[in-house]
Amino acid sequence: MERGNQTGVRNFLLLGFSEDPDLQPLLFRLFLSMYLVTFTGNLAIILAVISDSHLHTPMYFFLSNLSFADIGFTSTTVPKMLLNLQTQSKVITYAGCLSQVFFFIVFGCLDNVLLTVMAYDRFVAICHPLHYMVIMNPRVCGLLALGSWSLSITASLLMTLTLLKLSFCRSMKIPHFFCDFPTVLKLACSDTLINNTVVYFLTIILGVFPLSGILFSYYQIFSSILRIPSVRSKYKAFSTCGSHFSVVSLFYGTGLGVYLSSAITSSSRTSLVASVMYTTVTPMLNPFIYSLRNRDMKGALVRLISRAPSLIHRAFRGLS
Repeated sequence: MERGNQTGVRNFLLLGFSEDPDLQPLLFRLFLSMYLVTFTGNLAIILAVISDSHLHTPMYFFLSNLSFADIGFTSTTVPKMLLNLQTQSKVITYAGCLSQVFFFIVFGCLDNVLLTVMAYDRFVAICHPLHYMVIMNPRVCGLLALGSWSLSITASLLMTLTLLKLSFCRSMKIPHFFCDFPTVLKLACSDTLINNTVVYFLTIILGVFPLSGILFSYYQIFSSILRIPSVRSKYKAFSTCGSHFSVVSLFYGTGLGVYLSSAITSSSRTSLVASVMYTTVTPMLNPFIYSLRNRDMKGALVRLISRAPSLIHRAFRGLS
């Protein structure tokens, strides 16, 4: 089998969901609708946090970062898929594929790390309420956010750079709707020992440790809540972390589903459905979880929507 060298021009083929031309318009409309809902919902949360002084707290600061990560997460894969569906082309360039791998890992890791930071924030708020504003001061919050971004970008760089040293076969068909790192790795004709070693190492750093931190935080949170004598106070404490717990369950639940579906079955269709849940459905649902279960966020969004016409009018007046 022929091999491509690193300087040769190569294109990958994203096989996607179906080759049936009758299904392409339906899939296009479905994923375009999901993408627009995801983009609009997460952007609304970011704007609400920025514009409403009631939301200038550590929890909402990290939530706005999470919403930005979710926008980036879906924007890495869905627009290219929509373009391929519209043009009925399955081609993605080598550089485009590596870019997808890089940004997908960046925003996926960022989601993971930010959820851990938000669990720590809830742990401090419930278990150490009197020291909350001292511990979670603006400087600490800024450093936690900066550390999350730096760690995610570094991890993605390490994983993506290892792909540059690989030789790929000429027939490079990816049974997916985007360039997923493990799927691309399977197409390599050269030895992937270094790649697998880096993946296992970073999985421990960015997978096991954050999940352990989240589980420990919630163990402490639930232990503290159960010691509260008042039922009303218990409910109030649960409500402050309920949205985050729901998002964590959805994120890790769908992520585990992707892993199990690829490990248990060889069916690419099953893996595709699981990946859609992980990459598209979860970021789309996050804004609804945080807005519907949070009175402060719901109020901020209502105020933002009520001010939207005047803001748009001012913007147009500024352009004219």
